[in-house]
Amino acid sequence: MVKEKNVAVCVILSIVTCGIYGLIWFIGLTDDASRVDDDPTLSGGKALLFTIITCGIYGIYWNYKMGKTIYDAGVKKNVAVNDNSILYLILSIIGLGIVNYCLMQNDLNKFAN
Repeated sequence: MVKEKNVAVCVILSIVTCGIYGLIWFIGLTDDASRVDDDPTLSGGKALLFTIITCGIYGIYWNYKMGKTIYDAGVKKNVAVNDNSILYLILSIIGLGIVNYCLMQNDLNKFAN
């Protein structure tokens, strides 16, 4: 269902590629959340496009929505994850989106296997 990813490697790749891998990671996080929550309406490509079109405003909403989506998936599949949607929202507003990616990936890794 979801392939486990090493958070440290993802961060290093994002830095080394000047953020290009960060975009790929963004898409992957969204698609993985869609899979674990069984929500076919979520699409990483669309989320990235909306974020670019709205100059990042949709990205702030995306962070909040991802927190809710991952939490809902945890409730449905009995996986212990916290509702971090408000934390993700605050971190994205103050410019720490990469921290959100790490926290999201950590939660999504719990769904792997």
